[in-house]
Amino acid sequence: MRALTGIPCPTCFLTRATSAALTGHLTESLHGHAFGPVVAAALLGWSLLAIHKRQLLPGRLPAQSLGWIAAALLGYWAVRLGLSFTGVDAFPRWAAP
Repeated sequence: MRALTGIPCPTCFLTRATSAALTGHLTESLHGHAFGPVVAAALLGWSLLAIHKRQLLPGRLPAQSLGWIAAALLGYWAVRLGLSFTGVDAFPRWAAP
């Protein structure tokens, strides 16, 4: 989305933020995306549950939960986007690896 429109998507920098959280760099993770540590914790929990149950997919998320997650991501994105239009650097400028 960013390459086509110049506007970052709701999950821009979420992968890097999750990776930073999983490697113990919480400040860097929060700088990239506020949901980075949350996604990292969810991945760890899901992994532990999958190992415990010995199933690749140990459970399902209810549709209502997916709706709340999508709404939270869109709300966070809207705030960041609004801040960036007022001159606040709300999206990080990470160099390519």
